[in-house]
Amino acid sequence: MVTAADDRFERIIYEKKDHAAWITLNRPESKNAQDPLTREELTKALKLSRDDDDVYLMVITGAGEAFCAGGDIVNFPRNPVEFMERIGLQISGRKRPIELIREIPKPIIAMVNGLALGAGMELAMACDMIIASENARFGQPEIKVGLIPGGGGTQVLPRLVGEKKAKELVLTGNIISAEEALRIGLVNRVVPGEKLRETVEELVATLSKRSPIMLKFAKMAINKTLEAPLSVGLAYESDLCALCFGTEDLKEGVRAFAEKRQPVFKGK
Repeated sequence: MVTAADDRFERIIYEKKDHAAWITLNRPESKNAQDPLTREELTKALKLSRDDDDVYLMVITGAGEAFCAGGDIVNFPRNPVEFMERIGLQISGRKRPIELIREIPKPIIAMVNGLALGAGMELAMACDMIIASENARFGQPEIKVGLIPGGGGTQVLPRLVGEKKAKELVLTGNIISAEEALRIGLVNRVVPGEKLRETVEELVATLSKRSPIMLKFAKMAINKTLEAPLSVGLAYESDLCALCFGTEDLKEGVRAFAEKRQPVFKGK
């Protein structure tokens, strides 16, 4: 079932299809560059999806010929303190979209077509999986305009591609192809442009059949390994695994296995 686009948004398109929320950055005339309102509405959409029990997972993409070309450089405010506050860095208790994406215990897929640069690449990297079209391009070109990445480019990128490659991309500001992004482990899959939506829909359909509780637990456990020593992560994983045994979804999964059928999970 597809719902109509939510008319509460100006800069994004928010739609639900079955158990997935599709969030589309909708500034194609600016290659979906992130201005303050776009970030505000993206945050609102992420929270809306997070709090909706009927949403098991999310897809973030961009309208037109780009995923997101980065921050809206032309309209950067002159006062750097004001800019930092606008993106939530200095406002107590507020989360930026990249932080929300990692913290929300639901799978989030980046569907990348065209440019994913600067804040756009950081947005994609925050997601749990990246499916890219053959014409996608990735880069952290902030250094070319006298900046450094401010949304995870110096922190998340090394964890994905290693220290040396991350330093090369950040220090040079070079833009790489989708094929190179796949080779270095930045993206999960590269497909022809005409197959991008179909490929993501197939992945969404697969994940939608999984237990929403187990999707949450699995994401939480994997994220823990990036934030804590191995011993802490192993204990956290064990605790989450133990919680699975108190769920109806595990009982249904065992019954379905014994009966040689597909399980019907209900998120309980």
